[in-house]
Amino acid sequence: MLRIPAFGGVAREAATGAKPVACLAFVAVLAVAFWAGALWIGNLIIHLFSAA
Repeated sequence: MLRIPAFGGVAREAATGAKPVACLAFVAVLAVAFWAGALWIGNLIIHLFSAA
């Protein structure tokens, strides 16, 4: 059977996603930011409860 394409035009190659290294670096930055915030909040709580 002959297949007629739904859209005419120049065929393009599929779009590629971000590079795996960039994704890992972004996840690492998010992890560092999360733990920095967690340590800051923990330090704040310790100082609030110890200042009696």
